[in-house]
Amino acid sequence: MRQIIRHFTDDDLYKFTMCCAVIENFPRTQVRYEFNDRDNTVYPQGFADELRRQIAMLETVVITDEEISFMRRRCSYIPAWFYSYLKGFRYDRRRVTVSQDESGHLGISIEGCWSDTILFEVKILAIVSELYYMMTGRDKTFDYDSYYTHSREKARRLIEAGCTFSDFGTRRRASFRAQDTAIRAMKECQGASAGPGTFIGTSNVYFAMKYDLVPIGTMAHELICAIAGMFGPQMANHLAMATWANTYRGALGTFLYDTYGWRIFSLNFSEDYANMFKGLRVDSGDNFEELDRIVDKYRSLNIDPCTKQIVFSNGLNVDSAISVQRYAEGKCIPSFGIGTHFTNDFEGVRPMNIVIKLIAVKITESWPFYCNTCKLSEDRGKYSGDKATVDRVLEILHLKESD
Repeated sequence: MRQIIRHFTDDDLYKFTMCCAVIENFPRTQVRYEFNDRDNTVYPQGFADELRRQIAMLETVVITDEEISFMRRRCSYIPAWFYSYLKGFRYDRRRVTVSQDESGHLGISIEGCWSDTILFEVKILAIVSELYYMMTGRDKTFDYDSYYTHSREKARRLIEAGCTFSDFGTRRRASFRAQDTAIRAMKECQGASAGPGTFIGTSNVYFAMKYDLVPIGTMAHELICAIAGMFGPQMANHLAMATWANTYRGALGTFLYDTYGWRIFSLNFSEDYANMFKGLRVDSGDNFEELDRIVDKYRSLNIDPCTKQIVFSNGLNVDSAISVQRYAEGKCIPSFGIGTHFTNDFEGVRPMNIVIKLIAVKITESWPFYCNTCKLSEDRGKYSGDKATVDRVLEILHLKESD
């Protein structure tokens, strides 16, 4: 099998920004991650063996001077020392355990120092997705000429509807080429369209470099989950906001609020942080209801919500993004991060429903035990972590009655 990941920055920006924050704030923290296939997919025989080979090949992938130069130019908020760290970074296959049971179900776990392991998630998910289509032969049905046309039409509709949008599709893309094709089509459509909308960039740093786009992203649930595991979920959002503000001094100011649901976040979202962060990201729940909650919260703090950016990234397609755009106009500054719909939308191909989540954490390597953690969100289907931990957090946050 050919090597699937060949570029160090073929990854989402938020993994780099979080890695930097982790080194600065939690340099000795240890973590465990676990793979979850929400569709309980049966993988082809030998899949785990090939996946191990692909992970081993990551050890040959190093950052180039061209990639560093691009990130320095486009990501000025990242401190200079971090690029020295990336130049010396090497993936270590020993941090990853891969298994496949007799029924064909896949298991992946990652363990080690947080800063050493944080850059595995997106790359491994992209490998699993593309490798699955390769080993089942479905990749042979991919028509990339039609995909270009289809992707360009999506961009045209969004631009004409006034949507500001970006690609968030690295983790579950059908292939590297599929994401490349979609981004090229949207970039070229942007240059040829006269509508009020804008294709602003991609979460994938390599493709942002290739097409001279803005890398888009801030953080993931992982940061809040780890902090909750170390210090408790009640103030995890507050501590995460403080950590982020301390690291980036007001840059990258879009906060992902739904890790433990709106209620506890709202209690943590005081006027100082509401003013400091330029906006929030909606990643679960009903987009319209979540927007109304956010607008009401800003108004309760005497902040005009029309000055705040709300990024919607909850399983969007073109139709749902346009609907939200129409509803959000006059209420906030809406923008959209669209993932699988952009990078895995071939006819007759079902996108994989796979994630890798941080499930346990300990503050330093000297601790003799890990503390389990979990993610709740506004959608029960997006809960992660073992049931006992989820139940305990629900109880701590006084949410157990809704279980």
